[in-house]
Amino acid sequence: MPIKIPSSLPAYDILQNEGVMVMGEGRAARQDIRPLRFGLLNLMPKKIQTETQFARLLGATPIQIELTLIRMSEHVSKTTAADHMEAFYHPFQDVKDEKFDGLIITGAPIEHLPFQDVTYWDELREVFDWTQSHVHSTFGVCWGGMAMINHFHGIQKHMLDSKAFGCFPLQNLAPASPYLRGFSDECVIPVSRWTEMRQAEIDAAPGLVPLLGSDEAGPCLVQDPEQRALYIFNHFEYDTATLKQEYDRDVAAGKPINVPMNYYPDDNPDLPPRNRWRSHAHLLYGNWVNEIYQTTPYDIRQIGTHYTTYNGELQEYGA
Repeated sequence: MPIKIPSSLPAYDILQNEGVMVMGEGRAARQDIRPLRFGLLNLMPKKIQTETQFARLLGATPIQIELTLIRMSEHVSKTTAADHMEAFYHPFQDVKDEKFDGLIITGAPIEHLPFQDVTYWDELREVFDWTQSHVHSTFGVCWGGMAMINHFHGIQKHMLDSKAFGCFPLQNLAPASPYLRGFSDECVIPVSRWTEMRQAEIDAAPGLVPLLGSDEAGPCLVQDPEQRALYIFNHFEYDTATLKQEYDRDVAAGKPINVPMNYYPDDNPDLPPRNRWRSHAHLLYGNWVNEIYQTTPYDIRQIGTHYTTYNGELQEYGA
């Protein structure tokens, strides 16, 4: 089934040309099913690139998904055209009375700042609390995942001596998890960050379940059943050329940057990079969407009153 996005959104033509099934309002209205309603809280500066990356993964699943683009209410994007933001994005304060089956909270290039120094931190904490009553399942990505796990569990991020940059092998720590159906024992993921979460601190927090981790790059994917959330600290959603674009940008600006590890053939930046994570990206997000489809209430208004976990046990929502 396709993903429902406005036909004028740049991602529409990009994904259609890639063979991803997309649909506009008219075609969606003719299908007599309830689409899953997903929000994308996009904190990245390259809004169009990021919304396309996540729409690509959501649009590859067999479920019809209606995607709503969300922004921080008072934060003004300096890198995306104002008319694009006005046409396609909703301030959080305008959608906070609505219910969503799924929500993705992206990363943001502000990891050098303490959480409390981020200009929109108070509103983002409001978002985190709002997910407990208005969102069936939330996926925090990179800085978004770090911020969310900090909010609910007090786990801190730690600055690295040098940037973790490249493609790192991951170990499958929970093969029986429904989120890892079809995963190999080992896979590869793009990493691009100056901070880390530490496994010992995650292990010390009650209820958290590590799913993917790396000896070299640390914890990667963590399930938080009580908050109905997943936290991922790296970037399965990245395009093939995303790390190259970051590397070329820093080289052009004269910033110290290492060639991304295990990304270019023979670590030679003159050669085109190879994508070795695409299949696991689709598996992970497809599994997440499937779990939401299996457990979310048919009446979306019931989100926040009860839900069914993946093992079929009916439980009450949290606060």
